[in-house]
Amino acid sequence: MNPVNLPFDSEAMLAGLRPWVECESPTWDAAAVDRMLDLAARDMALNGATIERIAGRMGFGGCIRARFPHPDFGKPGILIAGHMDTVHPVGTIAQLPWRRDNGKCFGPGIFDMKGGNYAALEAIRQLQKIAFTTPLPLTILFTPDEEVGTPSTRDLVEAEASRNKYVLVPEPAFENKGVVTGRYAIARYNLEAIGVPSHSGARLSAGRSAIREMARRIVQIDEMTGEDCTFSVGIVHGGQWVNCVASRCTGEALSMAKRQADLDRGVERMLALSGTNNDVTFNVTRGVTRPVWEPDAGTMKLYGLARDIGKQIGIDLIQGSAGGGSDGNFTGAKGIPTLDGLGMRGGGGHTLQEHIEVDCLAERGRLMAGLLATLS
Repeated sequence: MNPVNLPFDSEAMLAGLRPWVECESPTWDAAAVDRMLDLAARDMALNGATIERIAGRMGFGGCIRARFPHPDFGKPGILIAGHMDTVHPVGTIAQLPWRRDNGKCFGPGIFDMKGGNYAALEAIRQLQKIAFTTPLPLTILFTPDEEVGTPSTRDLVEAEASRNKYVLVPEPAFENKGVVTGRYAIARYNLEAIGVPSHSGARLSAGRSAIREMARRIVQIDEMTGEDCTFSVGIVHGGQWVNCVASRCTGEALSMAKRQADLDRGVERMLALSGTNNDVTFNVTRGVTRPVWEPDAGTMKLYGLARDIGKQIGIDLIQGSAGGGSDGNFTGAKGIPTLDGLGMRGGGGHTLQEHIEVDCLAERGRLMAGLLATLS
């Protein structure tokens, strides 16, 4: 089966994708994520999939596992792993509305990663239309919490991956033209500064500001960044009244490294920041962690196949390891042949400029179809 000959239509795909993008689904809004999963479940059911809903936990939305008809239904096959949560809160659609502009299409979550998820489903549709039976059975798992490190569904992702031979992840393309064959290790941290309250007008000197301590620590953490490991603080909350010296301030930080040993050393440095000084206590606790995924022979064999399919489509498919974690970290680290970055070309992920290049919908759909039709 030559994927070049399948009648993928980027405009038709864009029309089908639009309801997904306009159904806002921020991670922390479980009901919103579940509404998005309902849309995806309906679309997959229309294509004959057996849909299983898995209830959410830890305050997150649920999951959908969709398995498509196949003579070897239930046997190890191909897992397409994607997430339906986004970083954009409900209401972002007013600031980042669905719009077309010079070959680009904008919208919350369109690039990361609803566009890639939709293209993967379209690949299955196109194969079904020509009654093509893939060598291996196909399963799609859509999850609700990847954007915050997959705390509630990592076990499901790993369990489902272990029941299959290959994992394909339609996250955004590598450097806008390739695929991802490895990912850096990532650790998250919870930060807390505890100070001494006082009336900031009448007794300022009696207080010890938790906000001031957090500000000092943010600079310290950022300055820990080096070639081996990066550190950044992305969330801060503190204070209740402007006329009170803040007694508590919280935050969240992230570190990333290309090698697991470097991340482990970074974790030690972060945890060592905990302590009390001048009546102010600073606590660092470790949050969710993604292990480093280094490409192995199984993954590189997958890449070689994808590169050959890319040549048939007319693209020179590069590969590389990437920062910014994905659920491919977990499956790749377990030694399951995994190919990531099979999703959209575009940019502006996690910002109000998030977009895809419209013509890549058909391109990446053909790439996915070629993989599904060839892997055995």
